[in-house]
Amino acid sequence: MTVFILSVLLSVRAQSQEQKYQVACVAFYNVENLFDTINQPEVNDEEFTPEGSNRWNSVRYWEKMDHLSTVITQIGDEYVKGGPVLIGLSEIENRSVLEDLVKQPAMAASGYDIVHIDGPDRRGVDVALLYRKANFTVIASKSIRLTMPEDTAFITRDQLLVSGLLDGEEFFIIVNHWPSRRGGEKASAPKRNAAAALARHTVDSLQKINPAAKVIVMGDLNDDPINKSVAKVLQGMPTQEEARGGKLYNPMHKLFKTGVGSLAYKDSWNLFDQIIISEGLLGSDRSTYKYYQTHIFNKTFLTQKEGSFSGYPWRTYVGNNYQGGYSDHFPAYIFLAKIAQ
Repeated sequence: MTVFILSVLLSVRAQSQEQKYQVACVAFYNVENLFDTINQPEVNDEEFTPEGSNRWNSVRYWEKMDHLSTVITQIGDEYVKGGPVLIGLSEIENRSVLEDLVKQPAMAASGYDIVHIDGPDRRGVDVALLYRKANFTVIASKSIRLTMPEDTAFITRDQLLVSGLLDGEEFFIIVNHWPSRRGGEKASAPKRNAAAALARHTVDSLQKINPAAKVIVMGDLNDDPINKSVAKVLQGMPTQEEARGGKLYNPMHKLFKTGVGSLAYKDSWNLFDQIIISEGLLGSDRSTYKYYQTHIFNKTFLTQKEGSFSGYPWRTYVGNNYQGGYSDHFPAYIFLAKIAQ
């Protein structure tokens, strides 16, 4: 099962009590170029073919599948076994690779199903959501497209909105992979600000219908919690007290301030992989799911052990050189908890 009953000492602001809680794990993972080995004429995937520059073949593909399934089924295992109830993914080529992933021996017993909608990205990479069918029921899903009227040639990943019932409670999940920093952080910032504005508009629409809506915004945002796109445009606030009146709470902010990252570049850590939540998931009334904890899944087996990238996430490729690792990002995850009935 994705959620289970445990006895923990759970501190809720000024009060602590020993109580039985039902815990759910929600995660996000940029899986670094999960491509099949087939050349799709309509997308720029030639490098991920047996004849391409990466020499991407079946052996490497299935090794990647084994690695990813190993990671996913361990995320949140402090409290939850078999993997998160919900996990957003980015850098997915198509539904086929997701079907192969959920059928991996490590994941099959967890009963994952897939929400994926093909998007317009030139490399063919999309976002997706995996969910454990025993605990989550999908009500609806839609793909939300980001455009920039001043740049008609601009194309990026769609944002995926999924609504559903988590153990009977209504949730809304927005999975993101915002535009990269290609061309420099400052020059590319308007694109991420636009992506943040689009996600913010979706949140506003949901909260207009129900101010207490339980909304989770997750993804590789290609910005840190302190950047304008996240902190100002999306309104991901650093404390729960500030996340009122429709604003969001970004629990990743505290991790970032303590030096925790999800990816490394030039010996500096960034926390691009974030899970940000609405006010409906805050508070001390745990008769329904509420926020409990935030973590980065950075276990030792996921890190490069030697060389110039020692200590970094152990990635699949460095340039065109196959490393046989997992991903160039660590997963992010949160726990939700409610009093067990």
